[in-house]
Amino acid sequence: MLQIPIHVIDFEGSRQSGIVEYGVVTLHGSRIDAVQTRVCAPIGTISDRDRMQHGLSEVSTARAAPFSQEWALFSGLRELGPFCAHNAAVEDGFLRMVWPYARNSPNFSEPGQTTPSWGPWLDTLHLYRRIYPQLEQHKLETLIATFQLQAELDELAELYCPAKRNHYHCALYDALASALLLRGLYQEAEFEGISLHWLFLNSAASESSRDAMGQQDLF
Repeated sequence: MLQIPIHVIDFEGSRQSGIVEYGVVTLHGSRIDAVQTRVCAPIGTISDRDRMQHGLSEVSTARAAPFSQEWALFSGLRELGPFCAHNAAVEDGFLRMVWPYARNSPNFSEPGQTTPSWGPWLDTLHLYRRIYPQLEQHKLETLIATFQLQAELDELAELYCPAKRNHYHCALYDALASALLLRGLYQEAEFEGISLHWLFLNSAASESSRDAMGQQDLF
């Protein structure tokens, strides 16, 4: 069982509006240790298209504090364990828009090394693409349905999500979905004893990135 906490993250927003909601699920092995979420004031306008997708408007977010006030939270989490997301390049880009660098933190893919980066990230999109290439789609909602996780996701959403923020394109709901996909991998009998390095290796976005990390056995 993995001993290092993994922080599964989802942001709602755009380059124009900035982050208007975040959700974080901290997994410690198979256990959900903590969840954190809130709405954030936009840094620009929220387009009609984005509003229709995530359901947040400039009016509903106007009284919220901006995401930039969460440096202590996200830099602190990064020091304790790696970040994970579904299509992590998006979440990494959002973070770097606000803070180009993290605190100097452990590089959990290379024990003993440190880095001022928000990554390397674990990525459930690339993990599932590599492990299940036969699937036609690897969208978050599709994978949850394919692996019969919807009922469990809705139970967790009832427990953890704010009122009316318990569906797809809500930050904590999507973070919970990605956390279930990650947890599902290392609960599978065929992946018993899965290592953190293997997760990083198979989260790589390209073969060149994977080769740079080093080809290693499953365990």
